Amino acid sequence: MKKIKLFTTVCIAAITAVGCKQDFLEDMRSFDTYDERIFENEVQTGWYINKLYYDYFSGYKSPILTVVGLYNDTRSRSTEEIGGTVTDYIHPQKTLVEANQADGYYGSALGANATNVPYTRIRTANFLLQKIEERGQNLSADFKAKAKGQMYFLRGLQYFDLLRIYGGVPIVTTVQTASADDPSIKLPRAKPAEVVAQIIADFDSAAALLPARWPDSDYGRFTSAAALAMKSRVLLTFASPLFNPDWDNPGNERWQKALDAGLAAEAALTSAGYGLYGSNAKEWSEMWYKNDNAFNKEAIIVRLLSSSTASSGVENNGWERSIRVSKQTGAGGISAPKEMLDLFPLANGARPTAANGYDSTYFFLNRDPRFYRTFAFSGMKWGTKESPNDVVWLYRWAYSGNRTAYSDGNQVSSPAVVRKMSNPEGASTAAGLAYSGTDIFEYRYAELLLNIAECYAAKGDINNAIVYLGKIRQRVGIPAANNYGIGTLTTKYQAIEAVLYERRVELAYEGKRFWDAQRWMLYNDDPAAGNNTCQKLGINPINGSARTGRLWQYKTVAPDAGDPLLAARTGIFVDPDAPDFATQLNNLKDFVDNYIKIEGTDQPMDRDASNNPLYINFRQNYYISGLNANALSVNPWLEQTIGWNDYNGAPGTFNYRQ
Repeated sequence: MKKIKLFTTVCIAAITAVGCKQDFLEDMRSFDTYDERIFENEVQTGWYINKLYYDYFSGYKSPILTVVGLYNDTRSRSTEEIGGTVTDYIHPQKTLVEANQADGYYGSALGANATNVPYTRIRTANFLLQKIEERGQNLSADFKAKAKGQMYFLRGLQYFDLLRIYGGVPIVTTVQTASADDPSIKLPRAKPAEVVAQIIADFDSAAALLPARWPDSDYGRFTSAAALAMKSRVLLTFASPLFNPDWDNPGNERWQKALDAGLAAEAALTSAGYGLYGSNAKEWSEMWYKNDNAFNKEAIIVRLLSSSTASSGVENNGWERSIRVSKQTGAGGISAPKEMLDLFPLANGARPTAANGYDSTYFFLNRDPRFYRTFAFSGMKWGTKESPNDVVWLYRWAYSGNRTAYSDGNQVSSPAVVRKMSNPEGASTAAGLAYSGTDIFEYRYAELLLNIAECYAAKGDINNAIVYLGKIRQRVGIPAANNYGIGTLTTKYQAIEAVLYERRVELAYEGKRFWDAQRWMLYNDDPAAGNNTCQKLGINPINGSARTGRLWQYKTVAPDAGDPLLAARTGIFVDPDAPDFATQLNNLKDFVDNYIKIEGTDQPMDRDASNNPLYINFRQNYYISGLNANALSVNPWLEQTIGWNDYNGAPGTFNYRQ
């Protein structure tokens, strides 16, 4: 059985297994009565650290879940990647502007029995940082340094997500006593620049105190290399248009700082043995499960999970079950919108346009090698442990009475489903899929390289931007010709767009797209709000688009409910690892030509209660949320964000771009 860890941490059940007192966890809920003497020995201090990891990451069980401590898929479902669920952020019939409609992530008031919300987690980190100095004289210097380093890392991580959601927030670095009368704790919202400075200071402290790699027994804990990589992500976000009105100036110091951080992280990671995993698309697809719970050079921050079926004390990955189709006893699969199928490059790296020979009817022909590892489509091998040569079929047929049925019971709205990050050796039973142990990579080395490429592009250094994009494409087997298919880029805007495009492909379904669309404000252009990035980059705004469904349907009305294509499909077997893969794809094309017509073309997957199509509409004030009414009611001195109304209905005054 796997070791059970949470981003490098022993699961909370393991704490009780080594005999901690039963009220330990209960004590942690109350900082006023908590026995700080635990910091006098390493075992109990270790329990404390593990519990905080648990509070941060226990909900992180799928790669499309985002926001530490919260981990839901709201943001991932607000992008082009997944249709069928219209979140409030993109619902065209909803307008969010009141405080009671703002994001509730900020949390509630701290009390004697604090809930697991951002400022409770910050307080927990602050408590160790303060008390370990007072009580930890008997701790070894090495243990104390690593304990503090992890707290700095966790605190920086928490403030980063508060920054991304709210812009400026109060900065608290000491343990405060909750009081309605103490003016010293009534901290205002800090400016984003101040929050970023605090986050960077925390990651710098973490980098100075943590090892570049832990021993195997502690694999997964935060490292100095990860802290440096997080600096790159934070500073890239701060340099982006969302927070940087001067983003269009290639000499803007924020781009240089982000670049310096990225290059420093690259050097440190390389020195510590990190890098791109594998040298072809097959190995690219295997990286999530081949080095199970062991060091993986691509994984900078990793969520380790277990395949155990124990009733408690384990954490499993829910992704495998969610993406597997019904025939494989999965939850039904994630239908791939046409927009995603039409996104990936061709095999030579060129964009999939009609001029380049692309025909969306045959979307499966001549594509980027990553395409065949990101999606499974009709006729494609997608094996499981029990059925290694299982073939997925995703079509329907009509029969008498205008009724329809679906191949193998797989009722989806696309001829392709998401398969990325699945384990073909996983069990095919419902229980087995529910207990997947596939690890989640929260931060990959490839993302760091893309961060660096983006900084070079924004600074106008197109050649170096292409060099770093080339590293991403070379690894999966795209030919080097014509700059790995990228072509000739003549402006920094083209270079930035090329990087953002590559991020959509390389990091698809890893919970990153929303944050890229947010920091570049890609949902719309609004000159009045200082937002013209879509026009500058030559990108169509996401607003007004839809997640489109498309169905493969048998051309002829079937005489009964039985599958009329069982015999015709027998010889179809598409395996990207096969030496005759191109022939297999052409056989599938013949099958489509002979038996399939396309239904539901260009029909949005998303509908309202009356079955009317819904098109994405993300409003300008959503890029940065206002504070929720609950937060304002217990912290009445805090300013509301511009674009949102405060607790009393007055317009907000806090400007997150200053």
